[in-house]
Amino acid sequence: MTEENSNGASGLLARVRGVIPSLPAGPARVGRAILDDPAGVSRMTLRELATTTGTSDATVLRLAQAAGVGGYRDLRLGLAEAVGSMSSAGRDGRLTADITRDDSPADVLAALAEEERSVITDTAACLDPAVLAAVADAVVAAGRVVIVGIGASGLVALDLSAKLERIGLHSRGLTEVHQAVTASVLLRPGDVLVVVSASGSTVDVLEPLRIAQERGARTVALTCHPRSAVAVADHVLMSAPGREHPVRPAAMSSRTGQLFVVDVLFTLVAQRCFDRASEAIADSYHALRHRHGEPPSAPPGSAARSTTATRTTPADQSQPHLQES
Repeated sequence: MTEENSNGASGLLARVRGVIPSLPAGPARVGRAILDDPAGVSRMTLRELATTTGTSDATVLRLAQAAGVGGYRDLRLGLAEAVGSMSSAGRDGRLTADITRDDSPADVLAALAEEERSVITDTAACLDPAVLAAVADAVVAAGRVVIVGIGASGLVALDLSAKLERIGLHSRGLTEVHQAVTASVLLRPGDVLVVVSASGSTVDVLEPLRIAQERGARTVALTCHPRSAVAVADHVLMSAPGREHPVRPAAMSSRTGQLFVVDVLFTLVAQRCFDRASEAIADSYHALRHRHGEPPSAPPGSAARSTTATRTTPADQSQPHLQES
């Protein structure tokens, strides 16, 4: 298993939030205290935090270890740095601002805009560029890519699949378990299965993941919880979990971070097959331009593919693709 392991301060808070669901009651209570008041905890001694949370020194250290921190001193320093970063960015150092039923539209707009920005910032801090690069390499080299997500995560799976298809890669996005299992059975070494699950414990993605591994395919998990069941995948990409509201379940609020990961991954894939991606995007654009009220035209590259076309230089052929894309 290859797992992202960012040491950024913002990533520390995201990792704490991400591991809480998989922790026993004691360490989880410590984690929630950190998220409720990271500035206050950063000023506490180990014993003070244990007393405040009704736990023990060992329990606090288990939380630190689960969050990828070497010890309590590193935890305090990381929290202090995270609070400083949030203060300089205009954030108040808390991750738990609620939206009530009586909030005005302006308040809801401001609160959600801040939350979305925070999720993207925290997700970026959690991601390991080396893992992203390895996943992009595997996708480009794959004979086929199957992407599975259920419920709200299914929308993310379909988005990634559509992006890969747009640049000419063999990709299939699936949101139903029977189809996912069937597609996984047909995977072979060199193929790639991507599972998307905010919780990391959805049974309907765990079965395709197991089957794909048995078939020798490369596996990737996109999740908010790096210690969850999907962490058995070859590569784990963590997106920061969004805050849950009564009318906005966690799976929905987490989608912002997941879609950000998809955009980053797609961009890295497109870089690796730039010429093919540029031509595919330009061809699809020209095929659809008449549906957007623009005059139809010959797709770029069609003259170069014709046996009777006038010969052009490589620069002449590539320039229209870059302009249209």
